[in-house]
Amino acid sequence: MQQAKNFSLSFLYGYSLPDFCKKSIPYRLGLTCLLVIGLYSCGSLTSSSSSGMLPLKIGTNVTPIREIKPKQDNKAIVYIQGKVEKQAPLMKQQAYQINDSTGKIWVVTNQTGLEQGAQVVIKGKVRYQSIPLAGKELGEVYLEEE
Repeated sequence: MQQAKNFSLSFLYGYSLPDFCKKSIPYRLGLTCLLVIGLYSCGSLTSSSSSGMLPLKIGTNVTPIREIKPKQDNKAIVYIQGKVEKQAPLMKQQAYQINDSTGKIWVVTNQTGLEQGAQVVIKGKVRYQSIPLAGKELGEVYLEEE
């Protein structure tokens, strides 16, 4: 039975590799593969031609805005994804209206510089502001960004 020959990449370089390079090649190949796989998984955040939205595939559940109800627990945390439609400056924060084609919701955040038309993914707590007026409830659901 013949012994297996050592694998060498010297044909790629045109010369013989030193011993320390031969030992580090499997480590470098493994690291390169890990980086490529990691970058490929980030590549799933590309724009979709049918809806114009960014599909989020990083292990989180994006909640359609129409499913966010005013009776939800104030401690509920959701992820929403959509396009910035409007903005309103507040004293120490900003408010942005986000549209995801199922509905619209206001998000209160410390972020500044989100431009109209920008695609965003936001994590926030569901909040409800009650506004009783003339015997009617005109309150609104909004998110407070985490």
